[in-house]
Amino acid sequence: MRFKLIVVSIQTDLTDEVIDKAKAAGATGATIIPARGIGGADRKTFFGLTIEGPTDVILFLVEEHCVKGILQTLIDDCNIQEPGVGMAMVLAVEDVVGISNQIDKFKDQARDQYL
Repeated sequence: MRFKLIVVSIQTDLTDEVIDKAKAAGATGATIIPARGIGGADRKTFFGLTIEGPTDVILFLVEEHCVKGILQTLIDDCNIQEPGVGMAMVLAVEDVVGISNQIDKFKDQARDQYL
């Protein structure tokens, strides 16, 4: 099996929606990390202090055949390409341990995809 890591940085109010949509598109789980983001020049200020909304970083470890579908779902259903909403990137994964409880799901997904 070949795995990829989809890393999504998103506004916290969209985290649950992103996870639900990604799971419907083939993700089997997620890890959520609270974060702060500094983006473009359109940040809001209040009395000279920059106001930055909370952000979550969501990690999805997926079998590589699921990546395009999940990314397309983020574009179509979560508006991730809109300014200020978030971003997603995909990283190659060399080795994985500790996912024995999800291997059967990954195998089923791969079998359904390739047969």
